[in-house]
Amino acid sequence: MNESAQAALKLQITARLKALAAEDTLGEKARGVVELDQQMVGRLSRMDALQMQAMARAQAARRAVEAQRLQSALARMDAKEYGYCENCGEDIAPKRLQLYPAALKCMSCASG
Repeated sequence: MNESAQAALKLQITARLKALAAEDTLGEKARGVVELDQQMVGRLSRMDALQMQAMARAQAARRAVEAQRLQSALARMDAKEYGYCENCGEDIAPKRLQLYPAALKCMSCASG
């Protein structure tokens, strides 16, 4: 992979990391403690709030995993190990990396 393509992917990864951080900031309130004041909210509303809280926490966990994978991709770039399949050592197709910059395997290893 040439340096200009890698630089473009680095910008793409950095932009996605910023977007993930912004999404995480927006979801902080939804992950907070659910008030169980029976005078203000009915039972079904509380159940709905608890379900929304659980979904917000699951989304935050997914964002954290994606951010960790992207950070790992940046570390591989710095170590000059980016773009190579971890199984066979062959180049990962540039189109695959554009669609999923954190890819660790080439298509043949990923599908096999």
